[in-house]
Amino acid sequence: MQLTENFSLAEMVKSETALRQGLDNTPGDAEIENLRILCEQVLQPLRTAYQRGIKVNSGFRHPNVNAAVGGSRTSDHCKGQAADIEIPGVPNYDLALYISQYFNFTQLILEFYTPGIPDSGWVHVSYDPANLKRQVMTAMRENGKTVYKQGLIA
Repeated sequence: MQLTENFSLAEMVKSETALRQGLDNTPGDAEIENLRILCEQVLQPLRTAYQRGIKVNSGFRHPNVNAAVGGSRTSDHCKGQAADIEIPGVPNYDLALYISQYFNFTQLILEFYTPGIPDSGWVHVSYDPANLKRQVMTAMRENGKTVYKQGLIA
């Protein structure tokens, strides 16, 4: 099933963790609709702007899959409203900056980016049409723990 011209439901629900652990990662109708909206409002326009494929590291995650990867219990991934993405050849900081400047979104997190290593980390973006708060953060490790800081930090 195609959600948009360049994004399929299969790629938005693919999970290596679910496959390895034998977990079901099937979304319901509401989650599929949320994935479609995320693709229409963010991922497809982003692909069009860059004229490059987008690698979806993680899209929808069933709560059991989300728990297996150590995700937040309130993660937008569980609602089909978030994706962790990269664009090969585009530094993840630059991708996050572009999204922050040109898109509406609920939350944008530059995750585990290392300055000087352009393809390090990934970009988390979520889209809830009822809550487009445009929260921008950077996730990093400090003293072995994940901390979230406001804004994009390179």
